[in-house]
Amino acid sequence: MELAGKVRDREDALASTRDARLTHRVARAPTACKLRAPPLYRFNALTNHVFTMPAANDLRRGMAIKYNGNPAIVLEVHHRTPGNLRAFVQAIIRYINTGKSADVRFGSTDKVELVSIERKQLDFSYEDRNGYYFMDPETYDTITLQENLIGDAKDYLVENLSVQVLYAEGKAVQVELPASVSLKVVESAEGVRGDTASNVTKPAKLETGKTINVPLFIKEGETIKIDTRTGAYMGRA
Repeated sequence: MELAGKVRDREDALASTRDARLTHRVARAPTACKLRAPPLYRFNALTNHVFTMPAANDLRRGMAIKYNGNPAIVLEVHHRTPGNLRAFVQAIIRYINTGKSADVRFGSTDKVELVSIERKQLDFSYEDRNGYYFMDPETYDTITLQENLIGDAKDYLVENLSVQVLYAEGKAVQVELPASVSLKVVESAEGVRGDTASNVTKPAKLETGKTINVPLFIKEGETIKIDTRTGAYMGRA
């Protein structure tokens, strides 16, 4: 009888131990769920970020957008705050399909739909009455762009100059120049002898036909560095 009682006591002890372990696991289950929740939250936050459209206040030159359902490239952006009125964004855009430009206005918080942009590096070759010719250095293909697309960039294009051409929906939409270029002075008057004032300038005609102001000491035949963003003289090349 004593042996049977000891066996029962041992079985009861083992059963109590199993019940305690089961209770402990159930109690910890909610904590395990809380630890798995953050990755799901981060995933949702990232997804929302990808599909959020930017506000008009974030527009910049060179972006491609859809305006009234038509793809367009942003040429200029101006932020306006007229007194006590609501701020707005005024932009000049060029429609990709027609090539026509338009002056448009957005509320600063209006949402805009972006169009994906592809960039290609092209080297300028030459120009004639039919357009401006560039070479793709990877494929050696020749790409022809029209003057209305080149715009003011034509004042800085010399043979073999590398530029970035922006493509949207398979069409070239804008030419981006390097920050500075080196151009030769082909025509410039002699400076006045004895005039040493550092802020005195004279006009000089460059090899592309553009005329800028340069210091008096610059002579014909010299190569100078030009800021393509402002068109200003930067120094000797």
